[in-house]
Amino acid sequence: MEDYDRYFLPLFIYILYVKLEKKKLEMTPMKKTKALIGDAGAVFVNAFTVTPLCCPSRSSVLTGQYPHNHQVRNNSLAGSCSSARWQKGPEASAFPVHLSKQKYQTFFAGKYLNQYGRKEAGDVGHVPPGWDQWHALVGNSRYLNYTLSVNGVEEKHGDRYESDYLTDLIANRSLRFLEDRSPRRPFFLLLCPPAPHSPWTPAPKYQKQFADVKAPRGGSFDKPGKDKHWLLRQPENPMALSSLAFLDSAYRKRWQTLLSLDDLVESLVNKLESIKELNNTYIFYTSDNGYHTGQFSLPIDKRQLYEFDIRVPLMVRGPGIKPQQTLQAPVLNIDLAPTILDISGTDLSSVDVDGQSFLSQMAPSLRNGTTRPFFLVEYNGEGHPTTDPACPTLGPGLSQCFPDCVCEDAFNNTYACVRTLDPQNDLQYCEFADSESFVEVYNLTSDPHQLENIVKQVDPAVLQSMNQRLIKLQSCQGDSCRDNK
Repeated sequence: MEDYDRYFLPLFIYILYVKLEKKKLEMTPMKKTKALIGDAGAVFVNAFTVTPLCCPSRSSVLTGQYPHNHQVRNNSLAGSCSSARWQKGPEASAFPVHLSKQKYQTFFAGKYLNQYGRKEAGDVGHVPPGWDQWHALVGNSRYLNYTLSVNGVEEKHGDRYESDYLTDLIANRSLRFLEDRSPRRPFFLLLCPPAPHSPWTPAPKYQKQFADVKAPRGGSFDKPGKDKHWLLRQPENPMALSSLAFLDSAYRKRWQTLLSLDDLVESLVNKLESIKELNNTYIFYTSDNGYHTGQFSLPIDKRQLYEFDIRVPLMVRGPGIKPQQTLQAPVLNIDLAPTILDISGTDLSSVDVDGQSFLSQMAPSLRNGTTRPFFLVEYNGEGHPTTDPACPTLGPGLSQCFPDCVCEDAFNNTYACVRTLDPQNDLQYCEFADSESFVEVYNLTSDPHQLENIVKQVDPAVLQSMNQRLIKLQSCQGDSCRDNK
């Protein structure tokens, strides 16, 4: 096996996607990560998730499949998040299983899937196939006072920073794994720290950082969603002062939590260098979804079809990847699994994935390949069957109604989009599964912040063509998802 096939270490890290001016770089929380991974390799400026929500997106990362194929639709057990159906089906053929067959030493630490560890989902004793070392958080993100499944055994943690802070615990246990591994076999680590997910608990040493930082006010911040789906038309505009204060506080705390994540990346790179494996190792840094803080007067969350929720960071360094690269071609989270398996030497024709390897983009000396001009984004809205007692005037069918009863999701916030991105076109076409059959269309070349829905201005023949492409993508599987015609 050649050197570039031997070792790689993806970091699947849940981070905030923000565009920042270069002059403000000194105020960002991820300086070391940018220097150690991005500057040392390739930065993908057009990386996307195929669904902007934790559990279905993570399921897409693990399987390389669109949600309509792995069937994880939301963060609930009913939506198949870490369900028995998931465990018996997609999880049993996820990419770690193939790495194990290639004799990789595998290590997982952090948040897995939102419903992982529930009694109805196999409890903490369920360890997904393919993992040699398993340190998985039970449930959703927490920094303190949580439970882990450690190789199928329950391990409870309290609120003592030195021993329990989850981001640091993940770092320490991954370093121990690297120290104790067999040097005769390749290794793979998947690290999923909580930062910067709520409840936004920073390490004590970072609690006073970024005291003056606020959420960026440009672009679509606090703009009315007047020509958009009804959910985007319901927030108060301009936003209430209480909502502004809430989102600024959340934004600041998120940055504070990311400082520990930056330390984690630095410690891993230093460890790989000390054991003389850094130059043999691929390091991936990415996220499961984007995030909004005030765009279109929505305070905080994800779940929407717009760029701020579907774009994710992606940086990769490793053998054959020249430093200081900025790559423009679109890459999806369903491409991570086939890329990792491609690096490992797995025959991709034997793997059931919808994505494609992007090794050829970042290391053309190692692989030949093509890029995609368009792709699918799909999402199934979530809502409560009864009215939220805190927001009695809103009625049932809504969810995530905070702060100030601004709802971020609903049953009929269910949509599918074709996103086209090539040198000639930068377009998005979306259809909602609602009583209005609502359609949104954006030309991101002239309108990068998606302020104007141009559906009524577009040639009907173009709309029909986009509709047909969307229908095809919504039923695609495997090779047909990579058909660029």
